[in-house]
Amino acid sequence: MTWKPSPRAGVDHLALPLDPRQGYLLSLVDGTLDVAALAALMNLGQDQMTEMLIELAALGAVAPQVPPPEPDPTAVQEPWQEDPAEQETEETVSLAVAKAATHRQLFEHHLHARPQEQRVAQAAVAVEPDLSAFCFDPTAEVIRAVLENPRVGGIHARLIAAHHRTVAGLEALGGRTAFTNDGGVRRALLQNPLLPTGLYRRLWSTRRLLEQFLVATSRDSPEQVRAMARDVLRASFNQRAGEERAELILTTEGRCLASLVGLTIDSHATAILCRRTYTSTLFIQNIARWSAAPPQLIAHLRRQDLVKRNPVLRQMLERHPNAS
Repeated sequence: MTWKPSPRAGVDHLALPLDPRQGYLLSLVDGTLDVAALAALMNLGQDQMTEMLIELAALGAVAPQVPPPEPDPTAVQEPWQEDPAEQETEETVSLAVAKAATHRQLFEHHLHARPQEQRVAQAAVAVEPDLSAFCFDPTAEVIRAVLENPRVGGIHARLIAAHHRTVAGLEALGGRTAFTNDGGVRRALLQNPLLPTGLYRRLWSTRRLLEQFLVATSRDSPEQVRAMARDVLRASFNQRAGEERAELILTTEGRCLASLVGLTIDSHATAILCRRTYTSTLFIQNIARWSAAPPQLIAHLRRQDLVKRNPVLRQMLERHPNAS
């Protein structure tokens, strides 16, 4: 018997601890596709697909496979032959699914040519796999319709965040707090070069300074997003408590200071930094290059054993404009 997994009824799939690949697979599972078809859609081997489905079943996301009944040795075996018409239909469907290697291809080959008004109407009521395919539509109106679809979930939000390329469509996604709180959606947005400045500010301006710094220096984000992150970091820095500013400087060993040129720290943050003993050459070098380093911090660093033993560090600190 071929296993055609189906979603488990009465389960809140968004609450399950699924990784992005498991979530994507779950969006494909509808009870009509067998293991071979699902494997073809995700470009995996059938053994790998079976293992993933078993994991989803263990998590309660899909109904477990029902083993075939044991044959009754006393029963009379009737000759049986599969209906050729039914066999041809199943093979045709499996072949068509296998050829649609991705939802993007499904959209481009079957949905994209339809008039925009028709796509908007269909996206609002679509089921899988069309619902996921509509996430690749380049128009904001269709994306709004997808987000209004009662079947839309976190998987679709991640597809939109990663692949949509209009400000209006991404703003529509940003208006759904349930989706923007999803870590996968946030990561996908950070890799989208069309991420709107206003949406980034709404989502990240309240985050800790260290999180903002990580975005500003992430190699996974395009330069436009990193530039936005640097602006938000600078705007947030002077608004935060001294503990958080000191934490950012200490955790990054002063690397963050290159993005904070022209900004200063208050007496509380200075006191926190001056209470520590330093053994990091990189930290001292970065402080020595920071023109706004407070005089108290420069004096404290010059008293460190590491600086006393290292003439280069000692000279850098002596040349600092705030060195007394």
